[in-house]
Amino acid sequence: MADPSLNVLQRHVTFFDQNHDGIIYPAETFQGFRAIGSGILLSYIAAIFINVGLSGKTRPGKPFSKDFPIEIQNINFAKHTSDSGVFDKDGRFVESKFEEIFAKNAHTRPDALTSDELEGFLKSNRQPKDYGGWLAGYVEWKIMYMLGKDKDGFLHKDTVRAACDGSLFEKLARGKGSTKEENIQI
Repeated sequence: MADPSLNVLQRHVTFFDQNHDGIIYPAETFQGFRAIGSGILLSYIAAIFINVGLSGKTRPGKPFSKDFPIEIQNINFAKHTSDSGVFDKDGRFVESKFEEIFAKNAHTRPDALTSDELEGFLKSNRQPKDYGGWLAGYVEWKIMYMLGKDKDGFLHKDTVRAACDGSLFEKLARGKGSTKEENIQI
């Protein structure tokens, strides 16, 4: 059960805090990705990309650390541009933005996105010349798609909601997720 004192964005990342000290190190990110069924290469790349990209943003006023720690209490500072808007600046879940993703982009089924629909959504969210934001959004959503799609290639609304609050990661780690066996093992 998630800590109710945490905002939704903090709960989204808490699964990766393997030792529960409020800080996520690259080794913990790697272990978390392995626990949810990602292959060794994807887990390694994710650990580098995520921790290098977010560490400094979540540690305002602190010196650079070669350990690339991510401080969960400040994860809202790591929000990137060209994002979905599902999390506000304080890390709270914005229901209307979440619903808008599916209302505007789920054309095949109202409660799920295909790979092409996801691509369209990502392109529609791009801010001009925001290459870092484009990359961050693309990587986040593509990993979520790879881990959460069903056998027919649909990323369901309830799966995305579970990824937002972090409960999807717990489910995949317990092996109860129907998608665990289908994960891409790069």
